Amino acid sequence: MTDKNLIKIAEEFGTPTYVYDAESIKNHYEKLTSSFHKSTRFFYAAKALTNINILKYIKNLGASLDCVSINEVKLGLKAGFTSDKILFTPNCVDLREIEEAMGLKVHINIDNISILEQFGNKYGNTYPIFVRINPHIYAGGNHKISTGHIDSKFGISIHQLRHIERVMKSTNLLVEGLHMHTGSEIKDADVFLQGLEIMFELAEHFPDLKYIDMGSGFKVPYQEGDMETDVKTLGKKVEKAVADYQKESSRKFQLWFEPGKYLVSESGHFLVKSNVIKQTTATVFVGINSGFNHLIRPMFYDSYHIIENLSNPKGPERIYTVVGNICETDTFAWDRKINEVREGDILVFRNAGAYGFEMSSNFNSRLKPAEVFFLDGKAHLIRRREEFEDLLKNQIEVL
Repeated sequence: MTDKNLIKIAEEFGTPTYVYDAESIKNHYEKLTSSFHKSTRFFYAAKALTNINILKYIKNLGASLDCVSINEVKLGLKAGFTSDKILFTPNCVDLREIEEAMGLKVHINIDNISILEQFGNKYGNTYPIFVRINPHIYAGGNHKISTGHIDSKFGISIHQLRHIERVMKSTNLLVEGLHMHTGSEIKDADVFLQGLEIMFELAEHFPDLKYIDMGSGFKVPYQEGDMETDVKTLGKKVEKAVADYQKESSRKFQLWFEPGKYLVSESGHFLVKSNVIKQTTATVFVGINSGFNHLIRPMFYDSYHIIENLSNPKGPERIYTVVGNICETDTFAWDRKINEVREGDILVFRNAGAYGFEMSSNFNSRLKPAEVFFLDGKAHLIRRREEFEDLLKNQIEVL
């Protein structure tokens, strides 16, 4: 997909609009599958982007699905994923939501002792489960998206292994999988190997184990000079580590990964329009027709997005601070070099496919943007832009 395609999409569908390039998603998925042993399964982490068309496309590539809410499970089933290809990994939910997922016959992943005991006491070994482990590995990246360290709410501590074993013994739990996930900004591939060694050690305590799920954390580059996870090298190292372990232990497991951001981030382009150029004594602001209600990541955890001027790509570079139209501080970029921006120009935020639309809101009673899927050389509208009536559709007037 070219910048000319993006300009045409902005002209046809308006702004703000999220655009996703199917070819990019396919290339990233094939890069993963060609880098790891053919038995490895990849579960797309749906929370990154759940538009039903994206789910269907990724299913057709051959992926399975990782879900963190019961509604993601239902979306996955509606998109055509079979129940055996869906893993449900909720956090801080009650037993009722897990029971609903059981009714849908998907894989269940439990990440705390309380639910493990409740589940075991009620169902024993009648429904096999996964157990999510917190390995106490700090994988780097922003602390708000790191999930495997000692202070994280996710998973059962490796130091609570004896407690897990007591629950298994007293309730006859059938544990068929072990799971871990340390975050989404792993720069050092050896972090995966460290986690894998922990899983191998834990596996000795789970006689019915069939699967080891390493989560994800494959890093994508956001700006020039950024590191990214070398999945080809990682695949070779992981394959050797698994082979060595299987030779020593005579046990075999299927290895799972859960790429989310890795598959869709670089496919996404967020199109906006420059509303005003505002010069102050300190800086020059570009005020756009969007805000953190549409793309919260820069304000939430300091994410970096390349911002380019599609309308004036050869203009002289100037220094701008790019801000939104929300009645809060919503700064997308500080002192950023961008080709000269004029009022009315179309700008694009790169790497906007993951957690962009998914985390959007109606703050300030602003409408959510449209979504477009660029597939086989053609732009398809896959979510209409909200209208005023959408703000009222679930409200009940009592006055």
